[in-house]
Amino acid sequence: MKIKSINHYKDLHGKKVLLRVDFNVPIKGGKVLDDYRILKALDTINFLLNHDCKIILITHLGKPNPDKREEQFSVKPIVRKLTQLLGKKIRVIDNFASLAGGTILGKMKAGEIVMLENIRYEKGELTNDVKLAKKLAKLAEVYVNDAFSVCHRAEASVSAIKKYIPSYAGLLLEQEVLSLNKALHPVDPLVVLIGGAKIKTKIKLIKNLQKKAHRVMIGGALANNFFKVDGFNVGKSMIDKEYLDFAKKLDRKNILLPVDVVVSASKTGGDIKIRKLNEITDRDYIFDIGPETIKLYAHEIKKAKTIIWNGPMGFFEIKIFKTGTMALAQYVAARSKGPTFGVVGGGETVEALRALKMEYGIDWISTGGGAMLSYLGGEKMPGLEGLVS
Repeated sequence: MKIKSINHYKDLHGKKVLLRVDFNVPIKGGKVLDDYRILKALDTINFLLNHDCKIILITHLGKPNPDKREEQFSVKPIVRKLTQLLGKKIRVIDNFASLAGGTILGKMKAGEIVMLENIRYEKGELTNDVKLAKKLAKLAEVYVNDAFSVCHRAEASVSAIKKYIPSYAGLLLEQEVLSLNKALHPVDPLVVLIGGAKIKTKIKLIKNLQKKAHRVMIGGALANNFFKVDGFNVGKSMIDKEYLDFAKKLDRKNILLPVDVVVSASKTGGDIKIRKLNEITDRDYIFDIGPETIKLYAHEIKKAKTIIWNGPMGFFEIKIFKTGTMALAQYVAARSKGPTFGVVGGGETVEALRALKMEYGIDWISTGGGAMLSYLGGEKMPGLEGLVS
């Protein structure tokens, strides 16, 4: 594998660099609630500053209406947070195509950082518009993509732009690709842990990793489809009727499913019971894996030399149904950075590790939920084309 990394650029000093990051972080009351993605991009930013680069940051934030610039989608809270982290004044350019915006960009000095307003305010971003890509490319001498988490999307600031400006991978993107590629070429045995709610988003992942894995262990609402086609009552639990056929036809030779579950007769978690699969009633909601399943999955994790985990084992939004996820997070973290190479991704999965203060025990925590699924599932990655071969 070859990665066209900015680390290998020979004449970077003083260059004007367009740096695509993913600072799509939760914000409330004008404050950033979770700065994990911002922190992960600091290595690339500092690398460019050490080369006296002029840095133009681009990010998206949420899903704004391009015809209406609502304040809730402004990058200004992100800039305030980044200013604190770097100790540098950073200006926001509301309209990079305006005279005022062009003046600021034209007068940038070495080591200066500016950030363009939310790139999704631009109508052509989501459609991978060539005109927008050309306008962005004219702003700088070098383009750096450090936003792995949007590399599965064909968007102007991620995909089309690379045709019009010398383009490189940032340090974070490089580490993402190297780590996920290492997981795709595992030291055996490989154990895969897949949870979450929607089976649609995990089909390609399951199919691709099943070929390499010793075990693929399924939890969360994903498991309900398998229970259903196996003839078990799933009560009022969530199922993906459209994808029952996938669960029915999937070769089960190395698939492990829960053997017991935590159920409730209430959507909010009252009247909780642990049931074997043949004990589930019509009034039950399945909300977590049970203690026997935790033991079964932990036993497989302990044998693994490579672990890939994406998605919670239960209804993570309610505290009492986090038990399965939190328990397995401890086993995964205990094995990683030692006898096992561990890769983890997905919002709730990472949240569980951070709640346990065990995120630093994992070899690699991906910043890209959907992008991680796409990469490991063997799907096309428009943002990586021309940067990774």
